[in-house]
Amino acid sequence: MKAVSLSEIKKELKVLSSQELEALCLRLARFKKENKELLTYLLFESHNESGYIESVKSYMDEEFELINTDSFFYIRKSTRKILRNVKKFVRYSQNKETEVELLLYFCQKLKDFKPSINRSTQLVNMYNRQILLSKKIINSLHEDLQYDFNLMLEEL
Repeated sequence: MKAVSLSEIKKELKVLSSQELEALCLRLARFKKENKELLTYLLFESHNESGYIESVKSYMDEEFELINTDSFFYIRKSTRKILRNVKKFVRYSQNKETEVELLLYFCQKLKDFKPSINRSTQLVNMYNRQILLSKKIINSLHEDLQYDFNLMLEEL
């Protein structure tokens, strides 16, 4: 089955009643965890972006505490999982300020992690890539926000 274009879907959604739209949304939420997470963000958390950022930060704190530090293999595997989930949460928000703040927080957690990431080239590369991505996004923000985020970036 070939998927139709987004514009065709938009036209078809305009024709449907509110009850039919509700049924479609609930059916979508039933099939994929990401759809359910996106609906949760849109319905409950999008109006309070700072609360959303804090909840993602607390998620990162918990996940960094659970990392198995027996070998760098497990550390790399766990940090990639955390970063993948953080990127997913950023995609829900679609807010550049949120993305920068969460990426900088991830980098801070990675930098402060024990054992030091400097003993693993892959972890250092992951850290550097996120720093570069943060710099790139910061340059596209408003000047006041650029100044604030650049101060945070210099600390790292």
